[in-house]
Amino acid sequence: MLRGIPNCLSPELIKVIWEMGHGDKIVLADAFYPSAASAKRNGSILIRCDGVRNTEVLDAILQFMPLDESIEKPALIMDLQDCDRGKVATPVWDEYKAIVKKHDRRGLDCVGMIERFSFYEAAKDAYAVIATGEESLYGCMILQKGCK
Repeated sequence: MLRGIPNCLSPELIKVIWEMGHGDKIVLADAFYPSAASAKRNGSILIRCDGVRNTEVLDAILQFMPLDESIEKPALIMDLQDCDRGKVATPVWDEYKAIVKKHDRRGLDCVGMIERFSFYEAAKDAYAVIATGEESLYGCMILQKGCK
């Protein structure tokens, strides 16, 4: 047993965060995202965190992993498709933004939105995909690792 490491960070996930270099991306996938297919198709590492919310994993990761300061928006949230605007509530986005703000000195300035299909495209070069039990619709994020 180690102290100070959140329980949602498995040894495999800690190893992946440690291995990632500056500019590498990690996908925090909700329960609806095609995590296994995406990881397999794109050559990314798949990590299972079933039964855990993305908010818990995000908070835990950002305790150890800095966000990239060389780009404007190193934390990207999947945005609504036009067909879902006004129909789908996304309260989890406020939770994500509060967590990022807590861990990054830039606050909300480093959080951006990315259209669903652009998200899939951006995820193609992710180092890893974390498949969580997050049940919020449009609950996916991409984080780009910094160096300090």
